[in-house]
Amino acid sequence: MDVDLRVMTEDLDRACRDSGLRQAAFAAALGTSASRFSTYRSGRTVPSATFYLRARRIGSALKQASDHGWMTPPMSAAAIASALAEPDEIWAFKLALQARDHLRELLTDRPEISSAWEAAPQSTGRTEWDAFLAALAEHEFDLAGQPTPAWTQRAALTADWILDSPMFDEMGVRAHTPSWLAQRRIYVSARDLTTV
Repeated sequence: MDVDLRVMTEDLDRACRDSGLRQAAFAAALGTSASRFSTYRSGRTVPSATFYLRARRIGSALKQASDHGWMTPPMSAAAIASALAEPDEIWAFKLALQARDHLRELLTDRPEISSAWEAAPQSTGRTEWDAFLAALAEHEFDLAGQPTPAWTQRAALTADWILDSPMFDEMGVRAHTPSWLAQRRIYVSARDLTTV
C-alpha cells in the first residue's frame, strides 16, 4: 500500500473511531453502505475526495459534540427507538425535544461543529418519529440561518400524525401546531414543544 493510500485508510479509521459509532452506523450516517465503507477503510476502493473529507469532518464533529455532551442525530434516533420499544412515547417525545435543545445550543455555542448534525440517523423504526426528528432539526438550522442537512429533507407524512396533548383535544392541537410542522402533517401544539 502506498503512503497516500495508507494515510487515507488511517484517516477513515480515525473518523469512524472518533464518531463513536459502529462501522455500519457511521457508513449510514455518511450515506453509504457498511460494505462500501469497509472497502474504503481497507484501501481496496478509493473514495472520492469529497467523501473522504466529509467523513473526516463529520467524524471529528461527532466526537466534539459527544465531548460536550450534546446529542447527535444517530444518538438521538437510537435513544428514541429505545424509548419506543418500551413502549414509552412520552419519553420518546422528551428525547426528541432534548435533541432539539442540544442542537440549538450547539448551533449557538459551537456552530463550527454543526456538521455533527449532517450525520444521517438510522430509523427510529417509526416513520412519524423519523419525520418529527427531521422537522425539529431542519427548523433549528433554519432559525440559525444555516443550510439544513440533507437527511432532514423529507416528504410530508402520508397521513396526519397527532401527538396527544395534556392541554388540548385533537382540534386544539391542530389549531396550535406551528406551520413548519403542520406542512409535514405532524401536529404538536407549540406549547408542548416548549422546554424549560
